[in-house]
Amino acid sequence: MYRRTVIRLMLGALLLASGAALAQQPRVEPRIAGLEGNEEYMSLLREDAALRQREDSVMLAVERLRGLLREEPERRQNYSQEILRLEGQIFDIRNAKGRLIDRINTIEQEWVLANLNNEAAVQVPLRADPGVSIPDSLKVRNLVDNLYFRSHLPESDYAALLESQRLETRAGEYAERILSNHTTLSDLVDAYASVETESEALEIYARYDSLQQVNARLADSLHEAWTFIFDNKNYAYGYVLDVLGAEDLLTREEEALAKTVRRITSLRGETASDALTDYLLRKRMLVGYEAAVADLLTLDAARDSLQGVASVLEGMDFQLPRLAIRERYFLDFDSVAFSSTPKYSTQHPIPECKVYANGTIYRILLGTFNTKRAVSTFRGAYPLFYLINEDNKWCYYTGGFATLAEAEEAQARLKKHGFIRPEIVVWTDGVARNLSRDPEAVTQAFRVEITGAEALSDAVKEAISSLAEGCELSRVGQLFIVGSFHDRAVADRLAEAIRQADPSLNAEVTAIGQ
Repeated sequence: MYRRTVIRLMLGALLLASGAALAQQPRVEPRIAGLEGNEEYMSLLREDAALRQREDSVMLAVERLRGLLREEPERRQNYSQEILRLEGQIFDIRNAKGRLIDRINTIEQEWVLANLNNEAAVQVPLRADPGVSIPDSLKVRNLVDNLYFRSHLPESDYAALLESQRLETRAGEYAERILSNHTTLSDLVDAYASVETESEALEIYARYDSLQQVNARLADSLHEAWTFIFDNKNYAYGYVLDVLGAEDLLTREEEALAKTVRRITSLRGETASDALTDYLLRKRMLVGYEAAVADLLTLDAARDSLQGVASVLEGMDFQLPRLAIRERYFLDFDSVAFSSTPKYSTQHPIPECKVYANGTIYRILLGTFNTKRAVSTFRGAYPLFYLINEDNKWCYYTGGFATLAEAEEAQARLKKHGFIRPEIVVWTDGVARNLSRDPEAVTQAFRVEITGAEALSDAVKEAISSLAEGCELSRVGQLFIVGSFHDRAVADRLAEAIRQADPSLNAEVTAIGQ
């Protein structure tokens, strides 16, 4: 309770600080001189700055909660839920920022185009010449907004270049959201591995699956926007350099692009998002290209701005690890006990036996009857369950066991308590087999087949050693085999342990003949 109170107070203080910052209406400067008189533009800039302050505050709260999560792993579930809630707020804030930035960019581009048209009489040198330079008054920090490109690119190409620059902000937002979502997905994977109940696991798995779908859509959007940006910018700069006769620079950039493409190809399928990897690597190459073009044209403000962007990009991780979460199955295992006082009544009747769609569980069949039976029939044994079979008969079961050995021990205890013929029934992925009536089923064997790697990691080998003592590990081509097992449940547990140790592996249980 104390810790929950501390969390609430901490978050409250952060949000109050954020609210105070919002109330102060942060001062902003126009990104392009001459727009300070546009009230809508300045209002949008102030709103964007306020949203950035709010985002920073919520992100600070998330980082502090992640620190608490590392310090107190036993409270992982509480902290993870609060982190997920706050990251939902970040997601909403970034959506709002995206809409604002689109409008800000539109106003800026309309102003630049209008003023470029007004500067039609201004002559900008076509070629870089030490004796002729572009006046400082015509230089701006955004490379494509400089008058040079307006003067020397065909109108349709310049329009495409401006549209590419407008989409840069949107592409950056897509990339940021993929990165942020990946952090959330990593938290979900950790939380999923630690929960103890099926309901919690299902909730987390649903969030994980939904967020993976969101990232897939974001990746598609990023790919579409970035393809348009790169193709049009690369063409425009190549056109200008060709006119200038800058063959050395053109050759250098073509070689840099080829090297970048080879690297992207080598990483395909190895990272969490191919689209993000492609974006960040080609973006680095393109920004360096833009800086070189700006330097050639003596556009110092644009060159300095691009060099700052390049340093930021160098610090961004383009090799996000792939995340995998395998659905867990929670089987309610329970031993058999006896009570002198009834455990069931009219108000609390014997429940229906739960049949799990996945996994292996053993139960003891106490008897099959034509009609519903009184609780006293079962000599105080509990827990009890019933199922009505395909012949419309009532089947009563007790217990729930993970292994055949546990079920056999319970069967022996029930015989000592006067049960004439308790039978062992096993459910495997929802299909039942009566092992007492089908002796051949008991002799069935299983093995675990592993694919997806050239070699097994130490963690996987350790899992095999601890859960499959005495079982042989062999290899056939690209297939690793562990077994055989006489108990399907033991094989199931080993397969799950292997998948947890290395999520990139595929470990499946298969039945084999004896």
